[in-house]
Amino acid sequence: MTITGYLAAEGFEDQLRHELAGRIMAEHGRLLLADAVIDAAWAANTWFDVQEVAIGSIGDAAAKLKAIQRNWVAYAPLHHRRASLIAGKLPHVSAKPPVFGAPVPAAPLGSFTLTAPDRMLYAARCLSPMPHGEWRFVEDRAGPPNRAYLKFQEALTRHALEHGGGVPAGLPQPGETCLDLGASPGGWTWVLAKRGATVIAIDKAPLAPAVAAMPGVEWRQGSAFALEPGDFGPIDWLCSDVICYPARLLKLVERWLAAGQVRNAVCTLKFQGETDHETARAFAAIPGSRLQHMHNNKHELSWLWRRPA
Repeated sequence: MTITGYLAAEGFEDQLRHELAGRIMAEHGRLLLADAVIDAAWAANTWFDVQEVAIGSIGDAAAKLKAIQRNWVAYAPLHHRRASLIAGKLPHVSAKPPVFGAPVPAAPLGSFTLTAPDRMLYAARCLSPMPHGEWRFVEDRAGPPNRAYLKFQEALTRHALEHGGGVPAGLPQPGETCLDLGASPGGWTWVLAKRGATVIAIDKAPLAPAVAAMPGVEWRQGSAFALEPGDFGPIDWLCSDVICYPARLLKLVERWLAAGQVRNAVCTLKFQGETDHETARAFAAIPGSRLQHMHNNKHELSWLWRRPA
C-alpha cells in the first residue's frame, strides 16, 4: 500500500482532516497519513511514498537517510531531541530565505519524523522545495505598504513552479498587463510593478502614494464587482485580494474566465467564520486550477490558475 503524508498548515488541521475524510490512517502531530494521493489545499507540504523503518541508533538513522539522498529536514512533534541529533549528523540544509524572483532550490528535499525512539517515517520526495512547505522570502521593510505582498510573492512563485515553467520565467514579466482587484493600499500592485508589469489597480480607496507613483501603475476608483470584462483588452494576470465571501468571488471569476480575456489568475479566498469547503471545491474543479494555503495566508486559500492550452 502506498502511503502519503500531508503536513497540515499550522492551525488548520481540522480543515485538512475534512479534505482527507475517510482516508486518514494515522496522525503524528500535524502530519496526517492517508492511503491516497490528492491535491490537498490545506497541506503545507505533501510527503510522497512514506516509508517506515526500524533504527538502532542515531547514527544508524542518519546513515539510512544519507544512503537514499543528501537533503533531509526533520519534523519532530515527538522525540524532538533525538530527531535533532539525527539531523545534526546529516548534511546541512540551508534555511536562508530566498529572494523573490530568484530560482528556487532544485535538489530533492526529503522529510522524516520519529514515531518512537526506534521507529522512523521518511519520504524522499516531497511536494515543496522548502522545509515543511514554509515559504519565507527576504522581506522588504521599506517598499510595500503592507505585508500582503508576502503571500502574493509565494503565490506567484508557486504558480510559476506549477504552471509557468519555473522561476523567474513563469512570473509576471515586463510589459504584461495585470488587473489588481481590491488593490488598496497596494501590496500586490507593488509586487507587480516591481516586476515591470503594467498594473490597473481597482479599489474604492486610493493606493499608497509611493505605490501610485510607480511606473506602469494606474489606479481606477471603483468596485471590482462592477467591472465588465468586455471593457478591458487581454489581461495577462487577474489578481484579487478582495475581502468578500468566496461564493461571490467565484461568480466574479467565472465571469472573467467566460469572457476569455484572462491568461493567468491569482486570487485569495477569504473565509469568514466557517470554512466554505463547497466553494473551495468549485474553485479547485476549474480546469487549470490549483488551490493552496500559502505560508502567509490566514484563514484563506490562494487560487492559482492558468488558461489551459
